[in-house]
Amino acid sequence: MKVAQSDYLVKMTPPRITKKDLDTMLLHCVQNQASDITLQTQEPMIAEIYGHLYAITGRPLLSSEVAEMINEIYGPNATTQLSSGVDLDTNYEIRPSRFERIRFRVNATACLVNGADGLQITLRSIPIDPPSLADVQLEEDITKNFAPEQGIIVITGSTGSGKSTLLASIIRSIAEGSGSHRKILTYESPIEFVYDNIEATSCVISQSEIPRHLPTFAAGVRNALRRKPRLILVGEARDEQTIAAVIDAALTGHPVYTTVHSNGVADSVRRMISSFPPEERHGRALDIIESMRMVVWQKLVRTVDGKRIALREYLVFTQEIRDILIDTPVELATAKTRELLELYGQPIAKDAKRKLDQGIIDERTYQLIARKASKTEESA
Repeated sequence: MKVAQSDYLVKMTPPRITKKDLDTMLLHCVQNQASDITLQTQEPMIAEIYGHLYAITGRPLLSSEVAEMINEIYGPNATTQLSSGVDLDTNYEIRPSRFERIRFRVNATACLVNGADGLQITLRSIPIDPPSLADVQLEEDITKNFAPEQGIIVITGSTGSGKSTLLASIIRSIAEGSGSHRKILTYESPIEFVYDNIEATSCVISQSEIPRHLPTFAAGVRNALRRKPRLILVGEARDEQTIAAVIDAALTGHPVYTTVHSNGVADSVRRMISSFPPEERHGRALDIIESMRMVVWQKLVRTVDGKRIALREYLVFTQEIRDILIDTPVELATAKTRELLELYGQPIAKDAKRKLDQGIIDERTYQLIARKASKTEESA
């Protein structure tokens, strides 16, 4: 791999990299605005800074070094799990000083390197504190409806669309709010934002990582119901067992927040329903509709000044909307949800037009969003 060399540490690479050496290198990367750091067998340690790759070590990493690093980051059984054919998602934290913490989201994956088995570890620097609602510029209608007494709130979008960031800002707002004592339980893979610095005097927040603390998200929901929570966050509802557990928790009187990978509000409903076998879909569709409170679909787009902003599509599932959907045949639920979105919610094209008129995005970005939304409606 041909990459530029960092001015620091290249000539100082120790004969064998220890945990202390790793922490020093990661700190150097963060101080130089690195967004991602890659550790791979038989490659130098690589940092990505503003789209450019820089070598941080003066030599390739040994296979045993990379294995030791992931065992330090994840735990002593990390390499065993990787060799069994699973990848690992977790977080890692270094403390340069008593009052300073730096966190990373981590993925480790087995790979083939020069014909032999190797490992790649990717670390992404993440903020310590979750953003505020003002930071994410959340619409007033969403803000008024994101804290129901019970039911499901779904945040949806593609990978990298800011779902976890938006969820974290909502949880922060609830934790900081006034009111009765709250116990908030989160189940995440991995844990990204933490709430240690949040002033939540009447709130207890417990964060568990899947699969480090519990094996699955579904197991996490079952665990939550034994702990008398006020609020449950499930990092991702991606399979039948998790979605069923989320529904059951909501139907037993809990507010449950989760994410789904989808291409819009209506597609989120479709994906949740279609996760169940055909013989169960009618009953589960009724449960989903009855427990749903709001779906927010988010997409990040580039602004005219080169930054990124979230475009959002959302629908608040009022009792009236739920009644309409319950009376709709299951096979028509997606199309009916799309109609209701146009009447009562905010389609993403509407948000894009608003931001175009405000001069935040350009005409080309708006047209791409509008055309895609139009094609989705035509194919429904």
